[in-house]
Amino acid sequence: MSRFENINTALIHGGISIDEKTGAVNIPIYQTSTYKQDGLGKMRGYEYSRTGNPTREALEALIAELEGGVAGFAFGSGMAATTTVLSLFNSGDKVLISSNVYGGTFRVLDKVFKNFSISYGIVDTSDEAAFEAAITDDVKAVMIESPANPLMTVTDIAAISKISHAHGITVIVDNTFMTPYLQKPLSLGADIVVHSATKYLGGHSDLVAGLAVVKDKETAERLAFLQNATGGVLGPFDSFLLIKGIKTLGVRMDRHVENALKIAERLEKHSAVKNIYYPGLKNDPGYETNKKQAKGPGAMISFELKEEYDIKVFFESLELIMLAESLGGVESLVCHPSTMTHASIPEDIRKKVGITDGLIRLSVGIEDAEDIYKDLEKAIDRSRK
Repeated sequence: MSRFENINTALIHGGISIDEKTGAVNIPIYQTSTYKQDGLGKMRGYEYSRTGNPTREALEALIAELEGGVAGFAFGSGMAATTTVLSLFNSGDKVLISSNVYGGTFRVLDKVFKNFSISYGIVDTSDEAAFEAAITDDVKAVMIESPANPLMTVTDIAAISKISHAHGITVIVDNTFMTPYLQKPLSLGADIVVHSATKYLGGHSDLVAGLAVVKDKETAERLAFLQNATGGVLGPFDSFLLIKGIKTLGVRMDRHVENALKIAERLEKHSAVKNIYYPGLKNDPGYETNKKQAKGPGAMISFELKEEYDIKVFFESLELIMLAESLGGVESLVCHPSTMTHASIPEDIRKKVGITDGLIRLSVGIEDAEDIYKDLEKAIDRSRK
């Protein structure tokens, strides 16, 4: 649990926020691979930077405190974090995943873990009855995104956790879209939280990183072993950058959400928009659940234009908003999930879950909201056939 009542204070002073040796108010970048030992078996707390590094240790303590877990772990990417967490399971185990998740999560299960006889099933975790019906004896974990990528489907984390634990199933929540500033899955019943820290936690599109947090000591020990054994750790410089990014998470997320609400409300009323997916809209099916379990709806919006609009022209007509992979930076980004972030998911599965070729995903930045919307509006107007 955090030592601070307010998360805005914990973002800045949580974890290991001061270098005890020098008093430096920023944890130094301990750019070293190894550490001098004073004799056989006489270490000063560190031996090799894959196993432990003071800069990474400060980051890991910080994310653990922010998420309310017993231990945090930093990795070289979000997929490295996810892969290490999935490595907790054994041959013959099955993992259920939300019906729309990041394409990389699907790919690692479909192309890597199935080679080790760890199978997966796809289920709409927003439908509690459908989820429970999908549980078989071999299901050992469920991996949830809420809101899910890219259709922003909201899952009731507390409800799914209750069902899962009744069956001895581990609940893993990818909290990338919401961050601990808006949502704390461990307090809702989840067992493990993962992040692509590349996104909102870093916040400046200048690093690639992954984080995981667990809420029990036994899982922490197992994950620590896997982190060290497989070695996909985050380096000290990126750990330093990530701590720096997290310090401004609160003020950035407030602006991200404020902008996203304004833009979503206007897009919802735009005559060219056929469908819009954003849990901050009262007509969204996930609105009430998200309101119950999160402090805000986040800043990711997906939408589709009507048939008389050319999506290719739309992307080419944007000037302020950049067409790019990733999300969560201070700048607004737009992507085409079916050919970018979710291209690794077979077309038949994409269509079945609703990821159409016309779907547009928007990561709303912290620029002036009016400038963002004007860029969208202009691109929509130019794309009319």
